[in-house]
Amino acid sequence: MTEGRTAVLCGGVGAARFLQALSRVVDPESIDAVVNTADDTVLHGLSISPDLDTIVYTLAGAIDADRGWGLAGETWAAMDALGRYGAVRPEGSAAATTWFGLGDRDLATHLYRTARLAEGAMPSEVAAEIAAAWGVRVRVLPMSDEPVVTVVALADTTEVAFQDYFVRLRHDVVVTGVRFDGAGSPPTTAVLAALRGADRIVIAPSNPIVSIGPIRALAGIDAVLSERRDDVAAVSPIVGGAALKGPAERMLRELGHEPTVVGVARLYAPVAAALVIDPVDADLAPAVEAAGMRPLVVPAVMSDPDVAAALARATISQGRG
Repeated sequence: MTEGRTAVLCGGVGAARFLQALSRVVDPESIDAVVNTADDTVLHGLSISPDLDTIVYTLAGAIDADRGWGLAGETWAAMDALGRYGAVRPEGSAAATTWFGLGDRDLATHLYRTARLAEGAMPSEVAAEIAAAWGVRVRVLPMSDEPVVTVVALADTTEVAFQDYFVRLRHDVVVTGVRFDGAGSPPTTAVLAALRGADRIVIAPSNPIVSIGPIRALAGIDAVLSERRDDVAAVSPIVGGAALKGPAERMLRELGHEPTVVGVARLYAPVAAALVIDPVDADLAPAVEAAGMRPLVVPAVMSDPDVAAALARATISQGRG
């Protein structure tokens, strides 16, 4: 196994799968997962951290592999029961919301998180407790203990929180802008220490704008990454001009970026030296290099555990680390 520590900037499903693969090729206890929390939301009075929970459940081997989120073998009795109250809900009320599915077992995580936060615990403390409860050995680090919220501007000039865009609207509407309320908030001390002390840093195959963007929007993060640039490698979430998961390709295009590995390279070039691209995009390697990043061509679609492990191994071989 490769020695030293690896810090990984993470979004949701793609990052979770990459971390799972990385845990096969290095000691999981040597991995620091810096996780986007700008997607967090409150529903039914419960504090929900979708990216954190997806990562924990995946690393615990408990994820619903078909969906890529939630727990395997989940039941939905609570959501079904909430439907009864839809007919009596007053106009404008958010009570009995069912567009964001919360499984019966998954609810336990949100109940625990909400109770601990109400007791005054920091989000980073609670995340560590939840990871420990699931036996996760990777160190799971929320990007900040301060609230940061992704706000998506739509073509009709309205603005919605990320989960409204992603889940309620099924990310099937045109986006004209993205901002982060709380941009400039401090990362946790543990996050800064992880990035400064890592032997290598990986930007996981996550949406560059709404998964990695909020982490980079924190005070000092881009400065640290720029200082460590030769030790930073990114994995493109775009393969053959399409997103592996979610709306990354469409969002890049709608916000004026080239929806290819070249567009990804232009976004990451200031903070990362190498970009992992799939063989299907090998013809774009010169353009990636022209954008300021060293291309590494390796199968990037994690179609089975061995391919995923090879991707992780190749990615951490980049840079001085």
